[in-house]
Amino acid sequence: MTDRKPNDPLAKLQKAEDAKKATAEYHAAAAAVDANTARLRALRLEREAAASAAPKAKAIKKKPAKKVKAPAGKLSDWLQDQKGSGRNS
Repeated sequence: MTDRKPNDPLAKLQKAEDAKKATAEYHAAAAAVDANTARLRALRLEREAAASAAPKAKAIKKKPAKKVKAPAGKLSDWLQDQKGSGRNS
């Protein structure tokens, strides 16, 4: 094998061709991603349009059941209960 110098015209030509191939592959991959993104966007917009066009059923909201308060006890009953439980205040 012969050693090629960095300024070898053949090496420069080969590097230029490799760069062109790499650039072409990069642009092809970017174009594929762009095409897929556009396809997915179109599907999403179509799905959203179909969802907004469909009549929405009104949800029937149930009112929460009212809590029944326990009848308020008398203060005297509460004080008696406190004395009976051993409180001295």
